[in-house]
Amino acid sequence: MKTRIESDSLGSLEIPADKYYGVQTQRAIDNFHVTGVTMSDRPKVVHALAAVKEAAACANRDLGLLDKDIAEAIIKASREIYDGALFDQFPVDMIQGGAGTSANMAANEVICNRALEIMGHKKGEYQYIHPNNHLNLSQSTNDVYPTAAKIAIARCQSDIVSALEALRDSFFAKAEEFKDIIKMGRTQLQDAVPMTLGQEFRAFGVAIDEDIHHLQDSFKLCHVINMGATAIGTGINTLPGYADLVCKYLSKITNLPVHNAMDLVEATSDTAAFVSISSVLKRFAVKLTKICNDLRLLSSGPKAGLGDINLPARQPGSSIMPGKVNPVIPEVVNQICFQVIGFDLVVTMAASAGQLQLNAFEPVMLYDILESIILLKRGCLILKEKCVDGITANVEHCNMDVRLSAGLLTAFTPYIGYEAAAKIAKEVMKDQDKTVYDLIRKSGLLTDEEVDMILLPMNMTKPLDYLTIADKIEKDKGKR
Repeated sequence: MKTRIESDSLGSLEIPADKYYGVQTQRAIDNFHVTGVTMSDRPKVVHALAAVKEAAACANRDLGLLDKDIAEAIIKASREIYDGALFDQFPVDMIQGGAGTSANMAANEVICNRALEIMGHKKGEYQYIHPNNHLNLSQSTNDVYPTAAKIAIARCQSDIVSALEALRDSFFAKAEEFKDIIKMGRTQLQDAVPMTLGQEFRAFGVAIDEDIHHLQDSFKLCHVINMGATAIGTGINTLPGYADLVCKYLSKITNLPVHNAMDLVEATSDTAAFVSISSVLKRFAVKLTKICNDLRLLSSGPKAGLGDINLPARQPGSSIMPGKVNPVIPEVVNQICFQVIGFDLVVTMAASAGQLQLNAFEPVMLYDILESIILLKRGCLILKEKCVDGITANVEHCNMDVRLSAGLLTAFTPYIGYEAAAKIAKEVMKDQDKTVYDLIRKSGLLTDEEVDMILLPMNMTKPLDYLTIADKIEKDKGKR
């Protein structure tokens, strides 16, 4: 294998001659064998770094800091990478020491060597274009990396939101399908009051819809960046006007409304945006876990559980019990949610560990947020396509539960009073062969017609002017 020699302040290394990265990237490759997930595996990160480098080159050119030909070569090389070229030249692990310096230098070196080729030079001939002197001009890792991280996360918004919307719409479709199926609602795993299966599934959809809006709001935090802050936020080694100019170009390149924070010193050390986004992802994971738990409970059985619904069978459930089918799709989504909740704890700890003018742990924050987004996107689509879309209702079983449950008495309480209803409930619990319907009729407190009217699904599953009905019942009693 042919190599070239490159040097930095620590000494010299052999670099494969065909690689566009340089000595500092090679050191990162050697040092950070951590997750096995590299920058190349996360294209949005590479996209974002290329956008930052292009914007910086444009600003430096306009300010007279970069020779026009060099600037144009850098801009062209950055644009090629932004459009998808040379992604395999970023083999640095996503979790890295140095607050993202390895990621920044990988971008500097790859773009520099491609720009050298564009100008007719060879890779490594840094006397013409230099990774630090030209590619990192007016920049520091401490403004490049967090800016690129926010752009990469912001670019994930449509992916995660579209997945949530698909799952939400699937629940809403089932809500419409199940709107006339009466069943028992349950609190603390005990019979509560009747509801429709459609109402239950609509609630799942509404829960997801709430977090779509929260996620969209949280992603807006990524639009506030610190480009031009350089090392600690003071803007050392930049010209007046550079910060505004580089933001203008970055907004145009990325089509995102990015703008600088009011105080760049604060923005350089602060990671609250990452904490907020991670927190909303965790919030959704907690909700999705609850939904999956409910689906597992509602489908439990099939003979000795709740059995309100049937989940589509996806694989045999046991190596020893013939015929057993497990709720494997909600189970795997549960595990995805547990992982995301754990990632949020890592982001919280990393954010709290920042010191003075910089947080050195932004790489793990970026890694965990991107992993959370990827996992939740996949989880939502798996749950929709392999579970929710195929759910069916056990209509007769749901109706029977309502007829047999003492919880049905809550619907009669406004008409016969709590004490009378509690007395009948005791009888129902004592003798499983008796139903609320039978005992109410036997009590003589209400006529068959009144019982049937009260037990109409539309009268039990939404607010009702029961005072008018109760008044009519009292008048009818007087006539009897």
